Amino acid sequence: MIKYILKRLAYILVALFVIVTITFFLMRIAPGSPFASEKNLPPEIEAAMNAEYGLDNPWYIQYKDYLVSTAQFDFGQSMKYKDRSTNDMIAESFPVSLTLGIEAMLLAVGFGVLIGVVTALYHNKFPDYLGTTFAVLGISVPSFILAGLLQYFVGLQAGWLPISGWDGFAYSIMPALAIALTHMGFIAKLTRSSMLEQNHSEYVKMARAKGIGKWTTVFKHTLRNALLPVVTYLGPLFAGVITGSFIVEQIFAIPGLGKYFVTSITNRDYTVIMGTTVFYSIILLFGVLIVDILYGFIDPRIKLKGAKK
Repeated sequence: MIKYILKRLAYILVALFVIVTITFFLMRIAPGSPFASEKNLPPEIEAAMNAEYGLDNPWYIQYKDYLVSTAQFDFGQSMKYKDRSTNDMIAESFPVSLTLGIEAMLLAVGFGVLIGVVTALYHNKFPDYLGTTFAVLGISVPSFILAGLLQYFVGLQAGWLPISGWDGFAYSIMPALAIALTHMGFIAKLTRSSMLEQNHSEYVKMARAKGIGKWTTVFKHTLRNALLPVVTYLGPLFAGVITGSFIVEQIFAIPGLGKYFVTSITNRDYTVIMGTTVFYSIILLFGVLIVDILYGFIDPRIKLKGAKK
């Protein structure tokens, strides 16, 4: 196990190096500069600002400085927010995005698995048709469209929940639902397909032959094996519900990291764009690693390649 984890950590470092490199050069080859949009900015001041952020150095000097600072987890000062560092902005706003993401993840996994189990148990019956329709709609409708629909019908017309802001649990319900629904539909389809496959296995037939009830068979035998595809999806899901909340955070005026990320793209704030990209890449890569490790605990038959047998 230790050997496997060390090997995967080495792969993560290589992947982060590639991501950092690609992000750096994409920012540098994009036309314009972070200060080109400033109105009536004298050339002398623009040159001084470029010198302040090292943008007047050769690309290889900038690349070297960026690699060193990133290795130290120092993402630099924002080019648009005065006296604000990217690290401070992440530390301030990421807990909000994390809270929203965890809530969306719990909704997606909880209801997705429940819908998948019910549709599999009532295969080709009304609950199956209803649950499958819901899953397909969830996958098909983008989160930002669902966010607008929830705001209008649930918030504005019905007045059940606040439309925007971040001041308590009630403010997180609609944005969490908007983010979770797509993943909920995907998890429901994964669970349904896996459950149907497990229902035809020999051990399930044996349990039914012994007179064990339908739901008892599900919880004691079928569900554990059926959840393996869902566990595989948890790593990308964790990063997806957080990064996928960028636009939703803008729609609901939530002070999360998505607000800074979207604004930094518009403002060409290089340091914030690159810092948040690397930050979320780290989350995704470590999320996948944790899922791989959990795989071995959930199903002891699975041996991690490189782990001590």
